[in-house]
Amino acid sequence: MRAVSYAEFGGPEVLHVAEVPVPEPGPGQVRVRVAASVVHPVDLMVRSGRFPAPLPTGLPYTPGWDVAGSVDAVGPAVEEFTIGDEVIGFSPWLQTTVGTHAEYVVLDAAWLTSAPASVPATEAATLPTNGLAAAQALDLLALPAGSTVLVTGAAGQVGGFVLALARATGLHATGLAGVDDREFVESLGAAFLSRTDDPTGTFDAVVDLAVIGPSLLDLIRDGGGYVAASPPLRPEPVRGLRTFALEVQPDGSRLGELVKLVTSGDIPLRVADVYPFADAAAAHERLARGGVRGGVVIVP
Repeated sequence: MRAVSYAEFGGPEVLHVAEVPVPEPGPGQVRVRVAASVVHPVDLMVRSGRFPAPLPTGLPYTPGWDVAGSVDAVGPAVEEFTIGDEVIGFSPWLQTTVGTHAEYVVLDAAWLTSAPASVPATEAATLPTNGLAAAQALDLLALPAGSTVLVTGAAGQVGGFVLALARATGLHATGLAGVDDREFVESLGAAFLSRTDDPTGTFDAVVDLAVIGPSLLDLIRDGGGYVAASPPLRPEPVRGLRTFALEVQPDGSRLGELVKLVTSGDIPLRVADVYPFADAAAAHERLARGGVRGGVVIVP
């Protein structure tokens, strides 16, 4: 089968399409024929050798976190899926080395859920990683309905999902973003703050996706919560604040709840560009230029 691969760290030019063996599902696993996946900023860091944490030993890598596709084979003890089912899911590929930029991928059945009906695979693929990151950020905070939350980087993929989920769960969100993103932020029922100004106000919690940092703790009421974008960025708690860090984990059940919100129209899906495997380098270059509003999607 074909897969996007790289055997050395470097610029986008190290990406190429390789022939690799078709994987076989084991107990509790499903093989998915991939229709679409997504490139994330962390993929650029890993590919360039700048990722600030240990990586799996032994190149080459096939990257890719999200998957949208159809079940092609099932392993023993899998009862929830059958061949032909349309599914989406998330692979923690830096832990498993099982990347989804491939024609076929084998994942634990528990990491998958049924794809949203009548949604193109290129759109459905934008949900798993970033949608779960948003959901798990709010799950960490465990805010009661009516609470206020400031979301920085609110127009990005995770930020947009946080705003949508906040609205769906009865939270009052404020989105910090660029002035050109005001309409998007307000379309999700959130108040808008421009990132060109120093953020002001008092909130029950902050989800800091733009990595503004500990200065935002001053905006949180005593006993409130703060979620950092990654573990190294988690500040020490003060004034009884609860501080957390995002470490998105695969969760087919939670992802299924998000699919219901997509189907009901509560969560919008955004696609910026779609690239074939052969143009994976161009996809990385597009994401590196910044200003992307929606998923940069890779298709076989």
